Amino acid sequence: MAISTPPSKATDAVLVSSDPVPEAAQQVHGIDWAALPTESRSIIADFVLNLCAQGFQSSAIGDAIRIINDMRHWKDAETGHGTTIFLGYTSNMISSGLRETFRYLVQHKHVAAIVTTAGGVEEDFIKCLAPTYHGSFSTSGAALRAKGLNRIGNLVVPNNNYCAFEDWVVPILNEMLQEQEDEFKKTGERYMWTPSRVIHRLGKAINDESSVYYWAYKNDIPVFCPALTDGSLGDMLYFHSFKASPLQLNIDIVQDIRRINTMAVRAKRAGMVILGGGVVKHHIANACLMRNGAESAVYINTAQEFDGSDAGARPDEAVSWGKIKADAESVKRLLLLADDGTIILE
Repeated sequence: MAISTPPSKATDAVLVSSDPVPEAAQQVHGIDWAALPTESRSIIADFVLNLCAQGFQSSAIGDAIRIINDMRHWKDAETGHGTTIFLGYTSNMISSGLRETFRYLVQHKHVAAIVTTAGGVEEDFIKCLAPTYHGSFSTSGAALRAKGLNRIGNLVVPNNNYCAFEDWVVPILNEMLQEQEDEFKKTGERYMWTPSRVIHRLGKAINDESSVYYWAYKNDIPVFCPALTDGSLGDMLYFHSFKASPLQLNIDIVQDIRRINTMAVRAKRAGMVILGGGVVKHHIANACLMRNGAESAVYINTAQEFDGSDAGARPDEAVSWGKIKADAESVKRLLLLADDGTIILE
């Protein structure tokens, strides 16, 4: 017999109530690129132009900007199609003020597809519901837990934000399940959701222009998340599986791997911009393997290659696998962190 309610031990652990956040707490927000005055843009452009000549990792930043600009400006002589740019980023970047930059890129259609993690999806929606705050890398985890606060590096997210997320997302999951069952009654086959379709639907439902995935929905830019269950979204799907019992949402990852691989295969030219490592890095690179490599690639992460991890691997390693073309332009910029969280250029 199916269990009709989730274990109280799980709900009590996940849905802990938060203490009120002090009024003076600083909220996290990023740059509003559209609102920058012309003179500020000119200063940024002048700074960028001089990076290549500075040496060390400044030169790598300059190379990265040049390669990305080449991706953006390239056009196929016969069809006029541009570079298919795959943007990958890890969840911590949505938690931070980079979210606004990603939103700008998606809003203005500067990328063809996104690959991110579950946190990189849910944190965007959660920020539409309640803010994230500045904290400290050194704040005691035990003290924060007692107050119902969660730490992401030097950022703090009240647990009430995740409770609000549950209140928002569960009714949408109910609607999705109903649509799945209606399709079964009509055709005899259940509609198969995929991670990208789930995110598309949530982007439509949030209806908030501050959201990255609202604009992905509006501009029909697919968002791939092969590890969709590895975060609060997974928690909500877990709890929903009890409420929906005995029926379950059907989420198929195979259709999504076909979709992203097909995008790479059909691309006239492929470019990778990958911020961070792990699944987002390899998922894009492996899609480009299907076309015998991307023509250009930019990596920015904190990982080193010496442990043999894919996260730390330099672009040349991807060349050996056929994930980047042998004659492609590529660069990796490595960021190292001091014990206090300060960024050090290699």
